[in-house]
Formats: sequence, structure tokens, C-alpha cells
Amino acid sequence: MAFVSGLSLGAGVVGAKRSGWCGVSQGPVRAGARRAAANVLSMQGTEYEVPVTRRLSDALKEADVEQKKADEAARKREEEDQRKRFERQRKIEQLASIPDNTPIGTVDEYMFREGVADVLDKLDHDLIGLVPVKKRVREIAALLIVDKMRHKLGLETAVPSLHMSFTGAPGTGKTTVAMRMGQILQRMGYSKRGHLVIATRDDLVGQYVGHTAPKTKEMIKKAMGGVLLVDEAYYLYNASNDRDYGQEAIEILLNVMETEQKNLVCIYAGYSDKMERFFSYIPGMNSRIGNHIEFPNYEVDELVDIARVMVRELEYQFDENSIPIMREYIQKRMNMPYFSNARSVRNTVDRARMRAAIRLFNQAVDGHGDGMVSAHDLMTITAQDVVRADELSETQISE
Repeated sequence: MAFVSGLSLGAGVVGAKRSGWCGVSQGPVRAGARRAAANVLSMQGTEYEVPVTRRLSDALKEADVEQKKADEAARKREEEDQRKRFERQRKIEQLASIPDNTPIGTVDEYMFREGVADVLDKLDHDLIGLVPVKKRVREIAALLIVDKMRHKLGLETAVPSLHMSFTGAPGTGKTTVAMRMGQILQRMGYSKRGHLVIATRDDLVGQYVGHTAPKTKEMIKKAMGGVLLVDEAYYLYNASNDRDYGQEAIEILLNVMETEQKNLVCIYAGYSDKMERFFSYIPGMNSRIGNHIEFPNYEVDELVDIARVMVRELEYQFDENSIPIMREYIQKRMNMPYFSNARSVRNTVDRARMRAAIRLFNQAVDGHGDGMVSAHDLMTITAQDVVRADELSETQISE
């Protein structure tokens, strides 16, 4: 009834306004209308929030929920602290009950049982010289073995930082050492697969926006559980271009080195001076690397021994007159541009094999003999097959 009366009254007021009379003086009504219109116009184009009101009971419920969450988090922290205290006390009691002379095993037993000794022997066989490098690899292996023995006794252990930096000239065995290091980590249980994945800037950095992250993550995925060797890592960073996409790859690698150090070992390789400059630009990279290994250049005698190993693996042999010629060639080649240690020696061996094949072929078809070739002929590199030092040119090097 009241609702109907209200409607009638409202309709009457509206009708009175239309007729120009509403029971009071028209002056105040028109003034009020003008003020209302002015207020509407002043609010046009502005943003304002409508006050949100809620019941007191809802606010109390929300506060109660937040308090329950805080109490639950505090309870979990207390339980975790209590568990750690209990575990620590248990270890203390366990260690106190173990005599100091309790035999855990010898280092040799662990090395042979885990297969580390076999990997180190292969490293000695694969690489001539490089005594400082082999020493550093053995030191890392020793740390892992002792850590394993401590774990067996129940002592506290922690995975050390296994990310590495290999610095040195090309052809000094960095890739070979990285491969053997992956095998050691796999044998000791610090790596699931121990395989080696080699990457360069082209494998990690894209050519346009949004291309770098997928490429970098794909290479990391391939290397997960093993070793990722980033060769010539300094090319990832371009100091003269702030918008270079290599910075994005570096940031992804830094994050993975921190969060996935139990699943991936990163090794960064390159020339010593360039790697030092690279680390100065990216301090976060240097702080995450726990092992820096310098690979020295080979000496002449070591390079000659490397040549011998190479031909032996190919089931060839040098005759006695070819070694002095090889030594003289390597001595001169070392002082010329673009020398790459063992890589240059391999190129020299390949050229000697080519010349030996041409020599045998020409001897067999020139008509002066019976055309027969013996096993000794097929396996021997003679003095005339080896490139001589006087064949080298300062302006043109052909390997």
C-alpha cells in the first residue's frame, strides 16, 4: 500500500514539475536542479571508486582464516626445527658410538669399485703431458671419493660446486678432459648420465626477439644429467651492444647453474685472456665456478709423442728417419700463426697419410715393379711422406 502511495506521490510530483507547480516556490527547485546538473557535469570524465561495503561477520571470518594460516605455518616451522634437532642429536650419538679406528675402506678400493681409476687411466692414455691438468682432475676426484666415504659413515656431506672453467689455446685437450670428467662424475653418482654436450654461441643465441630462450633451454635439456661444455664462452657477451641477445642466454645459464647444480655441470672454455675479461663482465658467472683449470701449451717433444700416438691408433708407424723431420716441422710451425697444438699435429699426420697413399699408388702403377703392396708398406709412413719445415711459408699456411 505504501509502495503504491509512493508511486502516486512520485507521479504527482513529476506531473507538478511538468505543469510548473510542485507545492513550493519554483525558485529553490530550479536552483537545486541547476546545482545538481553542475555536479553531474563536474564529474564527467573523472574516475572514482564506488565504496565497497561488507558485513562485519565476513571481515571477522577472513581474519580468522588468516590467523589459522599463520598458526599452521608456525607449527610446521616448529616441527621442522624439532626434526632437525632430533636428526642432529641422532648423528652425534651415532658418531660417538663409532670408534675412531673403524675401517671404512681404502681410497683405492673406492676408486676401483666406482670405476674412477679406470677413467683416470684412460685420461693418462689419451693425453700426453698436461701434468698440471691431470693433477687438478685427480684432486677433484679425490674430493668426490672422500665425500663418498664420509657419507657411508654418516657424516654430513654437501655437493661441492662442480662447475668449471677450462682456459688455454685450442688443441690442448679441453674437450677430452671434459668428457673424462663427465665419466668420473657419473661413476661417483654426481651425474646421472655423464654425457658431454658441446655448445657455441650459435647453439645458444637466437637471431631475433624470443628466439634465444628456446635455443638455450633446448641445449640445457640435452645436457641435463651430464656436462655442458660452452666453447669460446666469451662470444656470448657483446660489451659494445647492450641489446645483444647473448645476455639472455647468459642469464638463463646463471639460473640453471644455481638451481640445477645437482643435475648439470657447466664448463666454460676459451683463451685465458678472453675468459678473464668475460668473467669481469659477468661476475655472477665467476662466483658460481668452483674449479678453474689452465691448459698449458704442449712442448715440442710432447707434440712428437702425440703424433706417434695418433699414427699408432690409426695402425700406422713412423720409420726411424721420419721422426727428426716431424720434429723440425713442428718446431717451426709452433712459431707461426694459427698454431693449434694437437689439432695442428693431427693435420700434419693426415697430410703424411695422404702422401704415403699417393706414393704407394704411383709405385704400383708406374710399371717398374710387379704392383704388389705389402702390409709393411701399408702401415709405414716414411721420411718422404712427412711435410718438411722448408715447405712452410710465413704468408700461406696449408695444413
